[in-house]
Amino acid sequence: RNVTSFQKRGPRASGTNDSGPRLVSIAGTRPSVRNGQLLVSTGLPALDQLLGGGLAVGTVLLIEEDKYNIYSPLLFKYFLAEGIVNGHTLLVASAKEDPANILQQIGPVSSSRFGHYYDASKRMPQELIEASNWHGFFLPEKISSTLKVEPCSLTPGYTKLLQFIQNIIYEEGFDGSNPQKKQRNILRIGIQNLGSPLWGDDICCAENGGNSHSLTKFLYVLRGLLRTSLSACIITMPTHLIQNKAIIARVTNLSDIVVGLESFIGSERETNPLYKDYHGLIHIRQIPRLNNLICDESDVKDLAFKLKRKLFTIERLHLPPDLSDTVSRSSKMDLAESAKRLGPGCGMMAGGKKHLDF
Repeated sequence: RNVTSFQKRGPRASGTNDSGPRLVSIAGTRPSVRNGQLLVSTGLPALDQLLGGGLAVGTVLLIEEDKYNIYSPLLFKYFLAEGIVNGHTLLVASAKEDPANILQQIGPVSSSRFGHYYDASKRMPQELIEASNWHGFFLPEKISSTLKVEPCSLTPGYTKLLQFIQNIIYEEGFDGSNPQKKQRNILRIGIQNLGSPLWGDDICCAENGGNSHSLTKFLYVLRGLLRTSLSACIITMPTHLIQNKAIIARVTNLSDIVVGLESFIGSERETNPLYKDYHGLIHIRQIPRLNNLICDESDVKDLAFKLKRKLFTIERLHLPPDLSDTVSRSSKMDLAESAKRLGPGCGMMAGGKKHLDF
C-alpha cells in the first residue's frame, strides 16, 4: 500500500458528514493561486491573465470607454456572455439601450474551462439566452418625468439603480443572509455608460456641476453591497468626457480595477504604418490588492488590442525596427517617441540615434 501525506477530511464539528472543500464550489469560478480569493472570468482570457487570473468576487471592474464607444461594449458583452455560459445570474443596467437588446447581441462561445472565447461576428443561440436568469434595468422605464429631485442627494437614476441591485442581492440570497434555494451562484452586474448625461449626471457637461458628488456616492454604496455578497460588477464609463479631473481620480480610487481603452480611430495613429496591425491601446491603470489599503499598478505598459473577425485579442505592442534608409523622417520620429512613451518594455533600441547593425 502506498503511503501518502494527503488525508481525507473528516466530518465537520457541526456533526454533518459533508466533507467538501473549504472554498465555495460554484460553476465558472476558481480560487486565486495567490490568496485563495474566489475569481470569475471577465469573458476575455487575455484580460484575466493581466488581472492575476480573473475578476475577484466582490470587486468592481471599471472600463474607460474609447472615444467612439466601439470596443468597450465588446468587453461588456463578453462579461455577460461568460455569465450565461456558466449559469450565473445577470443584472444588466443601461440608460441607453434596453438590456434585452444587449443580450441579443452576445456572440456564441467556444469550449474552455475558465474564460471562453466568443465569436463577435455571430449571435448566441436564443434558447441559451432564454434559459438564463437575468434582470434588466432600463432607466427610461424606471424614472418618471414628474419625479422631484432632492438637493445634495444622488440623482434619481442612481438611487433607483442602487435600490434595484440591493433588492436582487437580498431577495435571491446573494448576501448569504437567506440561503439560496438552489446551489449557490454568482451575480454578475453590468452597468453601461455610467456617468453619462443619459443617467441624469452633469459631470460630462460642466466642470463643477450640481451633481459632482453623485457618481462617487453611488460607487461608494455599490462597493459596499458587492463586498458583502457573491457578486462582481463591470462598469463602462466615458471618462474622456468628464470635465473635472478630480472626479476621475475619485472614481479610480473607488474602483478595484481600472482598464482604459484608447482607439486609433480618428487619430494620427490610424494611418501610421507603425500601428497598422492594431486597433488601439489598452491601459491597465489599476489592479487590486485585496485586503490592503492601496491598489497596485501593473508593470506592463505596452499593450495593444486588435479585433479580428471573430476575436478580440490583447498582446504586447511590438514596433518594427528602423532598418531602412527609405523610412520617412516623420516615421522615425514617431518610432522614437513611441519607444520613449512605452518605456523599457518595448522598442528601446529603436529609439536610439543610431541604426541597428547586423
